[in-house]
Amino acid sequence: MNDNDLKYLISGKGFIKLNDHNGYQWCPRCKEKLVIAEIEDTIRPHCKSCGFVFYQNPTPAAGAVIVQDKKLLLVRRSIQPGLGDWCIPAGFVEWTEHPQQAAIRELKEETGLDISITSIYDIFMGMDDPRTHAVLILYHADVIGGKLIPGDDADDAQYFAFDSIPGNIAFQAHRDAIALYCKRGLNK
Repeated sequence: MNDNDLKYLISGKGFIKLNDHNGYQWCPRCKEKLVIAEIEDTIRPHCKSCGFVFYQNPTPAAGAVIVQDKKLLLVRRSIQPGLGDWCIPAGFVEWTEHPQQAAIRELKEETGLDISITSIYDIFMGMDDPRTHAVLILYHADVIGGKLIPGDDADDAQYFAFDSIPGNIAFQAHRDAIALYCKRGLNK
């Protein structure tokens, strides 16, 4: 989390704290007050009246690793969290989407590019987004059309040589994905 994110959260405009069980206080089934207790070896809100248990699960996200001429495509975030930081084009999977569809949609929205998924790259755990924990599914993909124009929650989109990746990558999962790409020797 960078200074801008911290200022944003402190200002009161931020997100519900992750450890606050997304703000659940009342049972969505019977409207009784939830109690916090250890259930299945984890502290969880639950309802003594009807048995409802709030399971706070990670949110699926998907994106694509696009490399052309040994350069990685990144986008600069135009919103919080990570305003002004760079990341791999990715976003949350919608309720009715397959993760591949989400990756294709997110790339189009954030970069203007049409892509074709070629394979799965890897899966990462995102624990530093103040909105939620995420399971980030990244794919390898090829550009098949469109024009590189930033959009949606990105205000810039550029290809970077691996020795010139910006230092301000928004999320740890994205930093891990870039490091893994280099570790596997795919940047050569």
